[in-house]
Amino acid sequence: MSALSRKTRLLSVVLLFPAAVLAAPPANTMFIDAWSRADEFTAARGVRKAAEPRELKRTEPSADIKALVESFLDAHPNTGLLVAMGDTVYVERYQYGRTAGHRFASASVAKTVLGMLVGIAVHENKLSLDARAEQYVPALKGHPYGETTIRDLLTMSSGIAFNETYKGRDDVAKLHGDSVGRMTEGGVETILGFKQREAPAGTRFKYASADSQVLGLALTAAVKQPLATYLSEKIWQPMGAEANATWLLDKGGYEAAYCCINAILRDYARFGMLLANYGALDGKQIIPAEWVKVATTPGAPHLAVGTATTFNGYGYQTWVTHRTEPRFAALGIHGQAIYIDPKSRIVVVHTAAWADPADRAERGAQFRLWDNLLARLPH
Repeated sequence: MSALSRKTRLLSVVLLFPAAVLAAPPANTMFIDAWSRADEFTAARGVRKAAEPRELKRTEPSADIKALVESFLDAHPNTGLLVAMGDTVYVERYQYGRTAGHRFASASVAKTVLGMLVGIAVHENKLSLDARAEQYVPALKGHPYGETTIRDLLTMSSGIAFNETYKGRDDVAKLHGDSVGRMTEGGVETILGFKQREAPAGTRFKYASADSQVLGLALTAAVKQPLATYLSEKIWQPMGAEANATWLLDKGGYEAAYCCINAILRDYARFGMLLANYGALDGKQIIPAEWVKVATTPGAPHLAVGTATTFNGYGYQTWVTHRTEPRFAALGIHGQAIYIDPKSRIVVVHTAAWADPADRAERGAQFRLWDNLLARLPH
């Protein structure tokens, strides 16, 4: 983290930052630059684009959709916003000098990508939901995380104490420092400090990035290749990504599985479109359809909408956003999001630069925009 801060301070001296587009609210330009160039400051592994990118169709939005989007952008610090239905883009906008070529940090949007990779590995019989993590990562034998099943890691139900408040001195700050910040040798060392079980596994939802980190280590061992490589082969290239992406690494060369994919806005949209179609594209099943359905549905009472959290439920590394409709989302701090409705196949992608990592008012505004778009887009 300190190295990143030094480099971003240097960038502020040597670069001229473009003024905000239209009436976008004031935002920290150093932070914006860091979050759209993160893989220039930290070691990363490439995620390869498709040999023949899949073209996105485009249409002009109606006047009321255009006004709705522009009004939102005037009031909220988005770096990018894309609205699509099916394989057609209705809106694609950028602010603060960002462009279609910038790779935006995913934050925890990466968790949903991780969850879908797990589903592919399960389908390939390389990973079992009921196996303990120690079966794939022997170094975890005797550690509470080693005794936790893949299923309980997927649903943030490990029961292991983890404080994730984004105040700078919590457990997720330690995890980030020990992984991307390279304060440990990486791999298993990034999670060894989280060893107090405070609830029986599989009985309580508590959002914990360490659960995702362990899940990533188990997946890496199960498929016998780096996560970025597996993502390239199983999702990124098959879905027709138009640009290379990256995944940040720890000191041991392991991807920070709980976060840290960097990709262009359109490819986040392609991923969202793939999920909106339950993992299928042009007649080919890229992610098993049943997995996408199970991953986006609360599988136990403690994961239900209104129980897991006040407004949302949880599936497999994915937020469930409606009690009765099959709507779900990939969400990350500072405003990163992919909202997905499989019934209408409407997808809304945000990259953003909130000053408060977990700003409830800003997230509420995203949900209101989502509801308005669902009501107004023809479907």
